[in-house]
Amino acid sequence: MATVDTSLEGETSGAAGELAAAHSAEHPLKLYGGWFCPFVQRAWIVLAEKNIPHQYVEINPYKKAPEFLALNPRGLVPTLAVPVSVGGEGKKDLKPLYESTVICEYLDEAFADTGRFGPRLLPEEDAYDRARCRLCIDHIGSRIVPAFYRFIQHTPDKAYSIDEVRAEFLGHLKTFANELGSGGPWFLGERFSLVDVMLAPWAKRLFLVDHYKSGGVGIPAEGEGGDDEAVWARWRQWFEAIAARKSVKETWSNDDQYIGAYKRYAEDTTQSEVAKATRQGKSLP
Repeated sequence: MATVDTSLEGETSGAAGELAAAHSAEHPLKLYGGWFCPFVQRAWIVLAEKNIPHQYVEINPYKKAPEFLALNPRGLVPTLAVPVSVGGEGKKDLKPLYESTVICEYLDEAFADTGRFGPRLLPEEDAYDRARCRLCIDHIGSRIVPAFYRFIQHTPDKAYSIDEVRAEFLGHLKTFANELGSGGPWFLGERFSLVDVMLAPWAKRLFLVDHYKSGGVGIPAEGEGGDDEAVWARWRQWFEAIAARKSVKETWSNDDQYIGAYKRYAEDTTQSEVAKATRQGKSLP
C-alpha cells in the first residue's frame, strides 16, 4: 500500500488566508474546502464574484471532522452546506451539495438577485449562449482538466511520452481558445461567465507544470505561434485577464505553498482521489 504523505500544509495563506479569515464567522451557508484544491477554488470564486455571505471551513484532508463526513461521507471537497427549510415552522436543516460545477450553478441560480448579489454567471436571457457555455464547461471538465493531471503526473516510466501529453494538453487549450468570443477577454467577450470560472484554477496552476516538467507547458511566446499565432494571442489575452481577476487573486494562497503541495503530483506519488483516477485511466471523481 502506498504511503500517504501527511505533511501537506493545512491552512490558506496570502490573499486566500485573508479571505478565509473574513469568512470564518458562523453562517448557515458553509463552504467546506481545501486551500490546495482547484475544484474548491471554483466555488470560492463564484462566492466572491457574487458577494454571497457564507462561512469558509478549511478541511484537513487527513483528519476530517465528523460533522463534515456526516454531510458528505465521501469526504471530498468542495462540499456546500445549504440551509433548507423542513416542516412548516421555519425550521432549517443543512443539506449537502457537492461536485464543483453543480455547486457553482446552484450559487448562480439561488443568488440570482443582481440587486443584492453579483451578476449572473450563466446568461439567463439567451438559451443559445447558455448552451454554448455548458458545452465549453464540458470541454474543460472532460478534456482540459484530465489532461492537466496526466501532464503534471507524467514520469519517465509512463507508456506515453512527455511530448505526447504536452501535445494533447495544448490541443485542448487551443480548442478552448478558438471558442473565445471577440470584443473582450472572456469566453462571452466583455461578459465574465461561469466558463471563465471553470478554467481559472488550472490556468493559475500552469506555472507548476513549468516548474516541474522538462519543457514546461509549451505555450508559444508572443510572435512564436506560427500558423496558430492568432489562437495563442487570444489565449494570452484571456490568461492575463483571468490572472488579474480580483476573485481569482483573492482565492489564491502563496505560490510557494502550491509548489510544495504539487510536488506529490509531479512525482506521481500522491494518493488523492484525482491522482489515483488519473493513474488508473479512469474518469475524475
